[in-house]
Amino acid sequence: MKRKLSGSREGFSVRGISDDLFDRMKSGKTYKDDCTVPREDLRYLTVLHRDKDGNIHQGEMVAHRLIADDLLEIFEKLYDAGYPIERMVLPDNYLADDELMMRDNNSSCFNFRLISHTNIVSKHGLGMAVDINALYNPYHKIVTNGDGTRTEVIEPATGRPYLDRTKDFDYKIEKGDLCCTLFAEKGFIWGGDFPDRVDYQHFELPPEIIGRYTALYSK
Repeated sequence: MKRKLSGSREGFSVRGISDDLFDRMKSGKTYKDDCTVPREDLRYLTVLHRDKDGNIHQGEMVAHRLIADDLLEIFEKLYDAGYPIERMVLPDNYLADDELMMRDNNSSCFNFRLISHTNIVSKHGLGMAVDINALYNPYHKIVTNGDGTRTEVIEPATGRPYLDRTKDFDYKIEKGDLCCTLFAEKGFIWGGDFPDRVDYQHFELPPEIIGRYTALYSK
């Protein structure tokens, strides 16, 4: 089957999901047996990125076709500007284990899963949300339990030292920096602006766009 290829610059491309890649995604558990997102709606990106020391790496990411070309443009601009991204491999390298992947400071997009206690596919499960430098830009929320007690949630758990955003450290995403600016220009929402939690690593499409697809892909 002939696959569409976008991007002509060496190291940057968007392709359909090849048979070999599809097998890898199934064995690596990002494309599970109950996945409701058609293979044809996903794209495989290859991009170059630089770590904090300027070393160049070949990155890879699977995303929904709706955002694939925008992501390619964003990552190309980040690369040209020297914006540091430490690691970008498929979650299949971690058998789709989010905590393990985030602790390794991986950047990723598609990983099929449902929102807890629902039949609704998560934004990452749709391939419409991207996490960048996850360890240094953790998720944080205070959850109120049924008995009135409160539980602090930090993901990854090893990201606690990086919740203090007044400190300077490598791979930190800040409001108004190049990463936030480029994603915003493409219509993405930054998790650092969420009102009920913070998710500094996270960029997603607005609910009104994602809502058009969640009903199609829900179980």
